[in-house]
Amino acid sequence: MSEKRDYYEVLGLSRGASKEEIRTSYRSLARKYHPDKNPDDPEAESRFKELSEAFAILSDDDERRKYDTFGHNSPGGSPFGPGGFQGVNISIDDLFGGDLGGIFSQFFRTSTANRRVKGSDLMVRHSVPFQAIMDGSEDEIEFDALRVCSDCEGEGSKDPSSVRSCPACDGRGRVERVERIGPFTQRVVSDCPSCDGGGRIIQDPCSGCNGLGRATQNKKVRFSVPPGVSNGVRLRMRGHGESSRNHGGESGDLYIEIEVENHEWFERDGSDLLMALPIGFADLLLGTSIQIPHLDGDLLNVKIPAGSNPGDTISIPGRGLPGQGMRGRGEVSVVLKLDIPDKISRADKKRISEMHDILGTNTEIIDDKIREEARRRRGSRRR
Repeated sequence: MSEKRDYYEVLGLSRGASKEEIRTSYRSLARKYHPDKNPDDPEAESRFKELSEAFAILSDDDERRKYDTFGHNSPGGSPFGPGGFQGVNISIDDLFGGDLGGIFSQFFRTSTANRRVKGSDLMVRHSVPFQAIMDGSEDEIEFDALRVCSDCEGEGSKDPSSVRSCPACDGRGRVERVERIGPFTQRVVSDCPSCDGGGRIIQDPCSGCNGLGRATQNKKVRFSVPPGVSNGVRLRMRGHGESSRNHGGESGDLYIEIEVENHEWFERDGSDLLMALPIGFADLLLGTSIQIPHLDGDLLNVKIPAGSNPGDTISIPGRGLPGQGMRGRGEVSVVLKLDIPDKISRADKKRISEMHDILGTNTEIIDDKIREEARRRRGSRRR
C-alpha cells in the first residue's frame, strides 16, 4: 500500500494557506478529476477521493489542528473510522457554487456521533539530559488539564438528585434530522443543542465547574524514559489527558514528546556516538593514548596509531548507546583533528623553524604526495 500523501501537497498549498485558498484549490482540482468528467477512469476517481479527503480535513478547524500537530498519525486513529474515507456525494454543481464546508462538516458530525465519546488528548514536550539516552530515567512532569471536578465528582450539580434527563433528546445527547443536499438526502446526527450533547439538564450547577463536570486542575505524572530513546519520540500515557465532557466518558491520553539535550562533545547517529578529538602534530606523528570521560561511567580509551592523519576515524565498538530490542551497544567514532596552538612564542617558532626540513612540506615531491593522498582517500572509501 502506498504511503498517504501530505494533505497540503495533495491540494498544492503551503501549510499557512487560508480557508479561502483551500476552498479555491479544491474546487479547481475536484472539477478536473470529478468522476462525472472522467467516466471509467479509476485513477481519476482515486485522485478525486484523495482531494476530497484532504479538503475534508483542512476545511474543518478542529481536524486541521490535529493534522498540523500529529500528521496522519493522529491519536484516536482516522476521523473517517476503520473503513477509511469513502467519499461523499458531491455534484459538479456543488463544485461551482455549493456549500462544500457545510457538506463536509455534516460528514464529521455524523462520524463523531457514531464514535465513543472520549476526552481530548494532550501533548507536552519534555527535555531530558543526553545521559538519559544511556541510562534511561524516571521523570515527573506537571501540567494543567481539564479533569473531573473534585467538588461534584463530575456530576456538574451541587445536588445529584436535581439532575434530570434532557427532554429534547430523551437523554441520548444526540438528535437526528434529515437534510437535503442537492439531489441527495442525508440523515444527520449531531449533539443536542439543549444539553450540549450531555443528555442531562443541570438545574443546580456546581460552583467549582459551573455545571460542566470538569475544571482545570494541576496534575503531576511520573513516567519512565527508556534507554536509547530518540529525539522526538512520543511516550503515551493512557487516561492522563482531559476528562470526557460527557459524564462517565473515557479520559483522553497524554503524549510526552521527548527532546534530548545536546552533549558537550558527543553527537548521535542511531546507537553510535560521534565526536571530534583535537590533538597535536607530535601525537599524530608518534602516536599516543588519550582517556576521556564517558557516558557509561568508565573512561574511554582512544588509541591513536603513529603516523595518523587529521580526518582519520578511530572506531571503538561496544561503547556506543544501547540499541533497540535485543541489539547490543553501538560504537564510538572518533575523528582526529589537528590542534594548532593559538599563539606561539618566538623561542618555539625558532625551534620549529630549525626542524622545518622534517616537519615542513617538501615542494620537490609535492605532486607525488598529492597522488599518494588521493589513493589513500579512495582506498578508505572502498573499505
